[in-house]
Amino acid sequence: MSEQQEVRDTVAKAYAKAVSSPSTAGCCSGPVRKGYTREGLDALPSEAVVNSFGCGNPLAFGEVREGDVVLDLGSGAGIDLLIAGRKVGLAGQVIGVDMTDEMIAKARENIAAAGLSNIEVRKGIIEDLPVETSSVDWVISNCVINLSPEKPKVFAEIARVLKPGGRMVVSDIVAENLPSWVHHHEDFYNSCVAGAISEAEYIAGLRQADLDNVEVRERIVYDVEQLKALLQSDLADADPGVEDWVASLDGETLGGMIESIAGKIWSAMVY
Repeated sequence: MSEQQEVRDTVAKAYAKAVSSPSTAGCCSGPVRKGYTREGLDALPSEAVVNSFGCGNPLAFGEVREGDVVLDLGSGAGIDLLIAGRKVGLAGQVIGVDMTDEMIAKARENIAAAGLSNIEVRKGIIEDLPVETSSVDWVISNCVINLSPEKPKVFAEIARVLKPGGRMVVSDIVAENLPSWVHHHEDFYNSCVAGAISEAEYIAGLRQADLDNVEVRERIVYDVEQLKALLQSDLADADPGVEDWVASLDGETLGGMIESIAGKIWSAMVY
């Protein structure tokens, strides 16, 4: 098994577990959904909201219109699929791609509960999308690309599936100058930190894939308390030995280590 496939398998297992117990794992999980209105969330099936893991609302910055075709990379339990489905109407189409069987099943349940017939979910990986070339108007994604072990392939696939003039807007985690210990524990990867690249690398990757007019429309830099909410509960629940592992590095507590990376991790809305 390749190293890339090992990473995918680890992430898939973590998110499969998160479906049945949303508090145990998942990128940016928590009761507050950044960028979503309470009114908008209340209109969705509760299971879609409870099982959502994201760092923003990509559709808040997209000019998605009725009749558009929207593709969601790593669609999870379907919160953004449902919002997009209502935006594009019956004349449009929404496609979700996810690699986790449990997430796909949950998304299909939520789509049925919402009564939307213009959404389908396909199993696949975002590095090799089961989507026709030049077939979608919008690519969206919510805190997923950072989890990919082959990001250049993801960026190339985005460029491939977009129609001429098509657009992308994704919410994702980026990071700079993280200490080496962050990259050496799988739970930090599953929490969307260890696999994050810098904002400059992200933008350069998109441009190298021949996407143009790339810009960051919003940034939310995580302070100590936000990082603790993002990491500490996820890690403690996912692996009770994380505290001991961190302490073995230099004697610090997990809380102290989190303080050392404050200001180095943020959510970016990339268009």
